[in-house]
Amino acid sequence: MFENIQLSLLNACLLSFLISFLTYYFLVKKRPDFKIKNQSQKRLNALNIPPLGGVGMAISFFLSVRLLGEAEEIFIYISFFALAIAFLGVLDDLYNLNWKIKFFFQLLFVGIPVIYLNIFLNVENILNFKLDNNLNITFTIFWILLIINSINFTDNMDGFASINTSFICLALGIISFLSNQNYLADISLVLLFSISGFFILNFPPAKIYMGDSGSLFIGFVLGFISILFDWSPVNQNILYNSFTPVLLFFSIPLLDFATVFTFRIKNKISPTTGGTDHISHRLLKAGNTVKEVLGIFVLINILIFSLLSLSITYSQFSIIFLVLYVALIFYLFFKFANMDILD
Repeated sequence: MFENIQLSLLNACLLSFLISFLTYYFLVKKRPDFKIKNQSQKRLNALNIPPLGGVGMAISFFLSVRLLGEAEEIFIYISFFALAIAFLGVLDDLYNLNWKIKFFFQLLFVGIPVIYLNIFLNVENILNFKLDNNLNITFTIFWILLIINSINFTDNMDGFASINTSFICLALGIISFLSNQNYLADISLVLLFSISGFFILNFPPAKIYMGDSGSLFIGFVLGFISILFDWSPVNQNILYNSFTPVLLFFSIPLLDFATVFTFRIKNKISPTTGGTDHISHRLLKAGNTVKEVLGIFVLINILIFSLLSLSITYSQFSIIFLVLYVALIFYLFFKFANMDILD
């Protein structure tokens, strides 16, 4: 049905935004009294607001990418699994699935396209190992699962996941464009507009939450964009130089994941449960409002991306900017780790 229809990047982005926003507007207008079954976890969010943020983003992204003339077939294949993982998130939002079930299907939905499409981070080349791509495939699947779940962790406060993932999309779009990888730039911008349509109604006080349907979907797409990004293209089938600055753009989700994981392991709390010990919650405990916390992370994102962009643009000084970046991340980790958690 869509074979003879192609949209420009601008029109695809606008379509993505429009479908996303209208979907959420309809959901908010209906305003169902939402209740989670089998709810036993401590959450900051109210339970009567629908956490179905992945619905509009998944639909708008899939349709826009399908109609984007410059998009490669590989993304059409990946987008089917992105829809599948969004549906998994919907089920989790509705029925609070066991974490083992969620992880099994995450592994399945990530592993199939990685293996079938033969796309991977070439860690064997970097480590000078020859393991017939087994290490590459394993590490790639692990990396995407880490991105998915770290972004899922950031969905803990009105607008927080939306703000951080929007910056990641923008950064990936810009760096992909500057490195002449236009297909990745296009996908990143389409996703950015999908998130923007959601963010309007997710801005505090939120009328709809992202939920697992949204965070799993965004993490899945961004995870695949990160492994498809090729900083030094040498082979169309193998992503040769895999450890590139693009991976560092996920700093905030990974920082939150590391802070929460460390705290819970230290205090013998299951990392798979919900809680109010995230870095955003710690800033709330310190007396900041929700909007002030969002503003703080806007500034942190700008600072991180500025340091990484400078290290890329001025290669002769790259080590200086990277050292500053590492110092900033360690400072933030210890700063957040020593802050009180929200009661």
